[in-house]
Amino acid sequence: MKKWPVRLVESAVRMLPPLIASQITGISSPYGSLEGIFVGVSLTSRQMQELPTEVTLKKIIAAGKKASRAGAKIVGLGAMTAVVGDAGITVARNLDIAVTTGNSYTVATALEGTQKAAAVMGIDLERAEVAILGATGSIGSVCARILARKVNYLTLIARNIPRMEKLAEEIFRDTGLAVKVTSNIKEAIKKADVVLAVSSAADSLIHPEDLKPGAVVCDVARPRDVSARVAQARDDVLVIEGGVVEVPGDVEFNFNFGFPPKTAYACMAETMVLALEKRFENFSLGREMTVCQVDEISALAAKHGFKLAGFRSFERALDNNAIEKIKEKARLKRLDLGITMREPDRRAR
Repeated sequence: MKKWPVRLVESAVRMLPPLIASQITGISSPYGSLEGIFVGVSLTSRQMQELPTEVTLKKIIAAGKKASRAGAKIVGLGAMTAVVGDAGITVARNLDIAVTTGNSYTVATALEGTQKAAAVMGIDLERAEVAILGATGSIGSVCARILARKVNYLTLIARNIPRMEKLAEEIFRDTGLAVKVTSNIKEAIKKADVVLAVSSAADSLIHPEDLKPGAVVCDVARPRDVSARVAQARDDVLVIEGGVVEVPGDVEFNFNFGFPPKTAYACMAETMVLALEKRFENFSLGREMTVCQVDEISALAAKHGFKLAGFRSFERALDNNAIEKIKEKARLKRLDLGITMREPDRRAR
């Protein structure tokens, strides 16, 4: 359908039932093994945002029931299916098997990847300006709570200012860090040394002109928050795909979602981890996640041999040479612009 007009595609797929896209085999750890399936929910990202919520939820629930009939004991909601409505709660109520969004492990791997990327780019997180795009979402809010314990300069970016202000107050009570809040994406991103992008927008929000030289962006959002034009126009910034993990065992997904063999999104991996643990129970649901959930699933994933995959940017692997080139381009760009690296003014903690 790639040559069809978008609206024609949307009309066609809306009539399709959920489809079993592939059989997954070979997932194993020292504690057990499992098999699974991918079930496709036949809607585009835009449809999932624009259609009445009950229409989209009905499609997702139908996919969950198809998985149940195929023998699944737990269902993971991927990409936009995890953010529709109440983030999995209604879906779970309408299924007789366990449900998770995978968001807890997504948070764990996104934060780990962001910290490693900042380190290789020579950015000290304690001195860096850090921004979270999509801060009021289930992933963004718990990322904010965890990062507030590690950084000194944190900006929350989202559309809902009252919700951000409430989150900022809670962070201040818990950590003593006074965070900034804004709905002005471009202004905040231009100031940031490190950006964690976790919005649920259907279109790109970060463009080439928005980023400062040497910035690190961890893009967890699907569809991506970072425009593909950044890869073409900005060879002086490091953009990594967040939440990509290596899956243990001789894994065959039998479906091309753009990753190398034996790697998957962390939201998929969380479902696998819970299945290997025989934890057939609802896990990451709703808009509120806890730091304890993130720590628990991270420990379980490590137990079974899941680990963060190497850096990837716009569907290609990044080695040390590629990162060194980015660092050098950033240095030259800063010199050209007359930018000097200095410690920002301290904010009260």
